[in-house]
Amino acid sequence: MWRATVLTLFPEMFPGPLGISLAGKALTSGLWALETRDIRNAATDKHRSVDDTPAGGGPGMVLRADVLAAAIDAANISPDRPRLLMSPRGRPLTQSFVAELAAGPGPLIVCGRFEGVDQRVIEARGLEEVSVGDYVLSGGELAAMVLIDACVRLLPGVMGKPASGTEESFSDGLLEYPQFTRPQTFEDRPIPEVLVSGDHARIEAWRRAQAEALTKARRPDLWAAKPAPKGPKNTTEG
Repeated sequence: MWRATVLTLFPEMFPGPLGISLAGKALTSGLWALETRDIRNAATDKHRSVDDTPAGGGPGMVLRADVLAAAIDAANISPDRPRLLMSPRGRPLTQSFVAELAAGPGPLIVCGRFEGVDQRVIEARGLEEVSVGDYVLSGGELAAMVLIDACVRLLPGVMGKPASGTEESFSDGLLEYPQFTRPQTFEDRPIPEVLVSGDHARIEAWRRAQAEALTKARRPDLWAAKPAPKGPKNTTEG
């Protein structure tokens, strides 16, 4: 079973959105498991302190290496499970990375708070930093939920049709093509004729062209990263 183990200072935030819709139904039916662990349980003083002032000075507080290391060790996860730290300076969470995580046993996810986490525990416990975008949140909990939701929907049995996850934005390096449904005409705007033609080859070509046009216009970075199409093989002998 795919399992997410979350280390957080606010375990009451979970499952939150993960407890409803597709993820929630799959959680209830046992298609995946969620374990939340309170980092404060690893604190050693009566105040359950988990942070201290930054070495070298500066604003805010930093999550202590010894406390977080103890919390990670207490989770006692198997060595084949990824250890992630949600962080704005981390590896971008892409669809291919999500698919990689979903294909494994499930990660341990550390949710940071304050000004950050002591670098020594990141190195000592082999935490891979992961970012959900170029912005800063109050903590890693919402980012962890994004990561978990993206993974869970790819697990076998979670989505109704397997193709649902393979024809979406980023699945092949492109944004998703426009979608339409009933009514046939909405405020003088009809569904494109090709989509009601019944010609599956034309529909597929139209969708591909739309996806490429949207990607070029809205995400030139994605378009530039796509490999060039392979041309016909040259069989001319010199």
